[in-house]
Amino acid sequence: MKVTELFQRGEFVVSAEVGPPKGINIDSMVEEAKEYLSGVHAINVTDNQSSVMRLGSLATCKVLKDAGLNPIFQLTCRDRNRIALQSDLLSAAMLGIDNVLALTGDHTKMGDHPQAKPVFDLDSVSLLHTMSLLEQGTDLGGNPLVGEAPKFAKGAVVSPCSDSVDAQLLKMERKVMAGAEYFQTQAVFEPEKFIEFMEKAKQFGKPVQLGIIIPKSVGMCRFMNANVAGVHVPEEMIEELKKDKEKTKAGITGIEIAARIIRECKPYCQGVHIMSLGWESKIPELLRQAEL
Repeated sequence: MKVTELFQRGEFVVSAEVGPPKGINIDSMVEEAKEYLSGVHAINVTDNQSSVMRLGSLATCKVLKDAGLNPIFQLTCRDRNRIALQSDLLSAAMLGIDNVLALTGDHTKMGDHPQAKPVFDLDSVSLLHTMSLLEQGTDLGGNPLVGEAPKFAKGAVVSPCSDSVDAQLLKMERKVMAGAEYFQTQAVFEPEKFIEFMEKAKQFGKPVQLGIIIPKSVGMCRFMNANVAGVHVPEEMIEELKKDKEKTKAGITGIEIAARIIRECKPYCQGVHIMSLGWESKIPELLRQAEL
């Protein structure tokens, strides 16, 4: 089902994220998704996240769909030119995978193949435009498609806690103009900044899912603060994780923090996107505490 249809029905849309393995056996990933993610509306499948080579997002989406789950195909511009991107979009539509999240992608220097040549023929905005063209029955070269045109639920990403709010609003506007129908945000640890951003983003009239990462440790938070643009974990949250190392190690403190952020931000957004980073088993308890 298209996530846009869920938004239109007034659902508070909850999605979660899974990362394909670095190999071909995904039985355990699928079983974990069926066990722990049955309470979410859709499952994002990352596309060689952080430029680390893994099993393909499209193939993984097909397996999840066949297992009765609702995948969102993350598609990055880093590894493909416009021919390959359009081909993968048509392939997804042919397989019945109509939820797509358009991403520019992390540079290859960040990953496990730093010598790989990045492509970046398109970026996330022009990829959204490409999807809109395909829906009208033509490709980027102006050539007509044969037969029925694909229809996508076109998603995009925004960073509401970035230091430059105006720049993020401008990017959001460009993505809306290119065809974005809904947004998922970068991880939010500062509810007040998210709420302030959402008050300004209301002008675009598009549903926004609050991005959530369950903080696993002090080290993880310090790493994000140093390396992830648009993400800042406040010192008081880090101190909270320091208080009881056993509770933090078990994920109890992280879930409490994440649930608190969701409850505070829920009135200002239309859904939540959970990036569990291997902690899929914690999602049911997070949803319970967040009263979702």
